[in-house]
Amino acid sequence: MAKKLEDLNVSGKRVLVRVDFNVSTDKKTGEIKDDTRVVAAMPTINYLVGKGAKVILCSHFGRPEGRDPKLSLKPVAERLSKHLGKTAGFAEDCVGAPAEAAVSAMKNGDVILLENLRYHAGEEDDDAGFANQLAKLGDVYVNDAFGAAHRAHASVHAVAKKFTEKAAGFLLQKEIDYLGRALLKPDRPYVVVLGGAKVSDKIKVITKMLEVADTILIGGAMAYTFLLAEGKTAGKSLVEPDCVNLAKEILAKAKSLKKNFVLPQDHVVAEKFEANSPNQVVGWDQIPADKMALDVGPKTVAAYSAEIAKAKMIVWNGPLGVFELEPFNAGTFAIAKAIAANSGATSIVGGGESVAAVKKAKVSDKITHISTGGGASLEFLEGKILPGVAALQ
Repeated sequence: MAKKLEDLNVSGKRVLVRVDFNVSTDKKTGEIKDDTRVVAAMPTINYLVGKGAKVILCSHFGRPEGRDPKLSLKPVAERLSKHLGKTAGFAEDCVGAPAEAAVSAMKNGDVILLENLRYHAGEEDDDAGFANQLAKLGDVYVNDAFGAAHRAHASVHAVAKKFTEKAAGFLLQKEIDYLGRALLKPDRPYVVVLGGAKVSDKIKVITKMLEVADTILIGGAMAYTFLLAEGKTAGKSLVEPDCVNLAKEILAKAKSLKKNFVLPQDHVVAEKFEANSPNQVVGWDQIPADKMALDVGPKTVAAYSAEIAKAKMIVWNGPLGVFELEPFNAGTFAIAKAIAANSGATSIVGGGESVAAVKKAKVSDKITHISTGGGASLEFLEGKILPGVAALQ
């Protein structure tokens, strides 16, 4: 098992911390829209500052092609300073002379943020030379970037192997603890809600959850591929014809394992994928040929909410309808509220759209754990060993 942050002696040491500051920004102005990821890293940063460490933060930001000024982390350093209550330094590069000079000027308790790791191809290539340059900056390594832990990139994988003193930060530890429980020691009844567009994206997590959960509630466009698997038609709904056999296998496996695998009872359908498009509610297998299903209907919401109310553990990943468009977000919001209403259950929400839904429904404070990693949480729940976690062992 990886060491915990409290196990390290960090006083007076240079601590290289991999954070996930890949914040959401306004595409036109570049302004930070959501700094949840910065806030999530603050417990680890404040702890290290309090222990008198020199805190060197590194992160990726977007997908730059070389040095793209629009994807500089400098504005994030300014936002970090507000949360820190003092100025966070900023190094104009993450390796080489600018980074080394910034680190050598640090005093105990100082915090600096290095420039975007992805300005260098070596980051995504998990390059040993690039990892060596990063490792020169620290005496101790801490990974607190769960959102990047599923990628074997240099700052989460190769660099961790260069340190004998290394640990998981508080955020990474929290993610491992909660998702580990959901995978290995869930409270029962255990209900998993899976939405999203594609069966192909969720096949591994569905297969794994069939082994560990009691009830799986399916929503989103992937439900319509299951409709085809039952020999029914789905009108103009989004489907994956090449995944129909896969869907049939899942239905057969759920039956053989005697699992409660629940598909929608009704849908909200419309002719066009447009805001406020005229819509109607139809039964599970009654989608008209000229219409597309864009959300789950009221019977489905009632049935799913009843299952959620009985649960002692709930995991939710993926919206149940076209979440970004009114009125086709009603099912997703209703499920968010149903999960929040079950105060006796441990609830875990992961995936960007599900997290956005609980925030928009103003119930995020009633969710036990909101995961900061969409892809990472899915891969963890599939039972995969994440490279960033393995490198800390």
